[in-house]
Amino acid sequence: MASSSTGAEVISLPDGRKLAFDLSGPPESPVILLSNSLLSNFRVWDHFVKVLHSNGFRTLRYDYPGHGHSTTPSDLNSVTLFSLANDVSLLVMAVKLTEVHAYIGVSMGASVGLLFAAQNPGFVKKLIFCDGMRRSPLAAGKEDPFGPRIEIAKAQPDAIETLTESTLERWFGTAWMNANIDETERMREIMNTTTRDGYIACCNALRDKGNDLSRYLEKAGRNVNAAMLVVGEKDANMPETMAEMKKDIQAGLGSKGTVGWAVIKGAGHLPMIDNSKQFNTEVLNFLT
Repeated sequence: MASSSTGAEVISLPDGRKLAFDLSGPPESPVILLSNSLLSNFRVWDHFVKVLHSNGFRTLRYDYPGHGHSTTPSDLNSVTLFSLANDVSLLVMAVKLTEVHAYIGVSMGASVGLLFAAQNPGFVKKLIFCDGMRRSPLAAGKEDPFGPRIEIAKAQPDAIETLTESTLERWFGTAWMNANIDETERMREIMNTTTRDGYIACCNALRDKGNDLSRYLEKAGRNVNAAMLVVGEKDANMPETMAEMKKDIQAGLGSKGTVGWAVIKGAGHLPMIDNSKQFNTEVLNFLT
């Protein structure tokens, strides 16, 4: 385990890749594991991490392959949600964790977190699933948005800048961006650290026909003590699709409690960014 020039720590994985992470906050405190979206790095959580630390939690966050300061495998088709969940297993072993108080994932990170919980009974005490898909568009028999984005990434030298701008508009909308110039610029800077190979590799994971969480939802519910779903009000049809997922997680959770549910008003795909006030309140109430 080593520190990089950026302040992130790095572990070497069995396949030779480097995985960058940050473990910080009050020592000996309960750990919150954070997984972010495609086209970002662990700094996307900076504001929320400060809130968690001030409320007595320690945090572990990390970068996906080719995102931030993690490196990419030679085979870009080898990255799947399952391999990403395995990266988390290797990370928690490296930092010698035997449990986490909560796993909070957003977007792709929500899927990775749910798979990790389903594969590791009792390790995750509380699971928070934010703005994640039940299955890939290809698995659902729908139009695949990731294929064209991969082609852009392959063809254009400045693809990440192009993809960042279109993604910012899709996630937040121009009205929010114009009203929050500093935060928009912070997000732009974070997103532009993504490599083209990293973007392609993680898009491959998201578009994979095997990307279907349906058979893992109930299992994840069985393996945790509590679960919550959080969704941005304006995140396309996510409120409807995630409401259906909630039923399956509840079937696994059973008598341990009711799956939490929060719609973040006015927010899009990353509600901890564009309505952090409500997001922080809802999540902290669940964590404590």
